[in-house]
Amino acid sequence: MNLIAMLPGTNMRRQIFRDEHLEQLSQWGTVRLNERDDNPDKAQVMETIRGARIAITSWGCPPIDRDVLDCAPELQLIVHAAGTVKGIVTPDVIERGIRVSSANDALGIGVAETALGLTIASLKNIWELASNTRQGKWSEGKSRVRELYEVTIGVVGAGRAGRHFIRLLRNFDVRIVVYDPYLDEQEAVSLGAEKVELERLLRESDVVSIHAPSIPSTYRMFNRETFALMKDDAVLINTARGSLIDEDDLVNELRKGRFIACIDVTDPEPPRPDHPFRELPNCILIPHIAGAVNNGKYRIGKYVVEEVRRFVAGQPMDGEVNLGKLHIIA
Repeated sequence: MNLIAMLPGTNMRRQIFRDEHLEQLSQWGTVRLNERDDNPDKAQVMETIRGARIAITSWGCPPIDRDVLDCAPELQLIVHAAGTVKGIVTPDVIERGIRVSSANDALGIGVAETALGLTIASLKNIWELASNTRQGKWSEGKSRVRELYEVTIGVVGAGRAGRHFIRLLRNFDVRIVVYDPYLDEQEAVSLGAEKVELERLLRESDVVSIHAPSIPSTYRMFNRETFALMKDDAVLINTARGSLIDEDDLVNELRKGRFIACIDVTDPEPPRPDHPFRELPNCILIPHIAGAVNNGKYRIGKYVVEEVRRFVAGQPMDGEVNLGKLHIIA
């Protein structure tokens, strides 16, 4: 019988897994829970994982290093009930050939839905119109309303979230262009998009939605030079990572009033109380809510259950991470 070690503490576990999820997991093995409330330390992880074949991790779990793995010599799978696995995967995990799956796909759905909502609201000029009506005005600003129709949407990054966003956009009569150096043209076409270089994407897009990973090559890829390429009245959306944007350069560009920025992530988080993002009328700042918040986290629990089922059944896992490509993925 499989032993499934649930490593997150009670507080985190209950945010992600309903009782029904635990019952479903018990169909494929004995589930051992970490019954402590807070995030586990290394000693707690070693205690909970002992003898397990499958381990489930999440936010707040420490790296799975050699000492931890020595407690579970039969461990074959780590399912991460969160996004990036870089905080838990160590060289020891890779060396021992342990498979790793991430719930990035489940998170990507929420990110894509948020990006779509920000796209529609921004094109509709809802931010300005809501402010105007609050001040007693009515029609001022309606001339700047645009529909999600016959506009160009630029998607930067074709990972899980970017692909979900493209799928949502296919419900609208829009042109979709995508920039991703690891995506080939034929695959872009199969997604319903046209692959272009970043400079062309910025020049032609009415909306630029960032979904690229935070890696050295993408650090501050949006800066004074790239902002200058963007169209007047464009919309910039960042639901990826704050490190992709040079915030000082963005502030300077926003002060010109040329375009709108919808910012879900900053670097660092939260931004300081007097950060210009909080004051600029053409900056819509929200507190990192794109991925999964409150009831949306249960989507992760459902996804993890399905990954364990697929693994036990000998089927390909949807979220398996190619550990040889950790340097280019989120």
